[in-house]
Amino acid sequence: MLAGNIRVVAFDLDDTLAVSKSQIDDRMAKLLAQLLGKVDVCIISGGRFEQFDTQVLRHLELDGEARDHLHLMPTCGTRYYRWIEGGWGQVYAEDLSTAAKEHVVTVLVEGAKALGLWEAEPWGDIIEDRGSQITFSALGQKAPVQAKYEWDPDGRKKAALRDYAAERLPELEVRSGGSTSVDVTKKGVDKAYGMGKLIERLGLAKEDVLFVGDRLDEGGNDYPVKAMGIRCVAVSRWQDTAEYVEHLLPSLPYGPSGDV
Repeated sequence: MLAGNIRVVAFDLDDTLAVSKSQIDDRMAKLLAQLLGKVDVCIISGGRFEQFDTQVLRHLELDGEARDHLHLMPTCGTRYYRWIEGGWGQVYAEDLSTAAKEHVVTVLVEGAKALGLWEAEPWGDIIEDRGSQITFSALGQKAPVQAKYEWDPDGRKKAALRDYAAERLPELEVRSGGSTSVDVTKKGVDKAYGMGKLIERLGLAKEDVLFVGDRLDEGGNDYPVKAMGIRCVAVSRWQDTAEYVEHLLPSLPYGPSGDV
């Protein structure tokens, strides 16, 4: 792959930049800082902005110029944050209506119980209202990482609930999220939507963007980016991403947004 025309490198977060809901490793923090000296960087994931903050932002040492080239898209691109006047400001939010959120919660709870996926003693809330996204986390929002990885290794449980919900929510977007989650957003508002918005705002083309993610399989929440024709790199853990970025950096001759 020719790296000379890359202007933006976009990443999923959990299991791409860090272990699920854990802070990024120092190695990854340094690589992201180096990457921001070369290109614009976007992080797009199913979590809330607060998750981006605790997992990534607090562990990055960036100056103001680097922050200007960092793009944050929580809840699968249904929200977009930039560094604006000394702080992280919201550019847009595609929030669900109250009625839509109530309907989604009902369907997810009924589906999980019908499929035998409703945990009697979860670690925290199973259903989370993220404003622009409703997220089902089978073991609860605070489940231990190892328990999450062991719950559905082949993805069949999530796929069953996703299919159940998608059939009953045809007006909305339903996709598998992280290791135990299913995400619901407005129709057509997914990671491809977020990438499209970013491309438009930066005045770029799809060919200028590279995406790295762990859920590029059909039905995964990274798949829409692949389907829209953006170059993608599949990983399964953050170490894969770190190795890839280490090899990519020397081949990036430009500064952020194409500045020489």
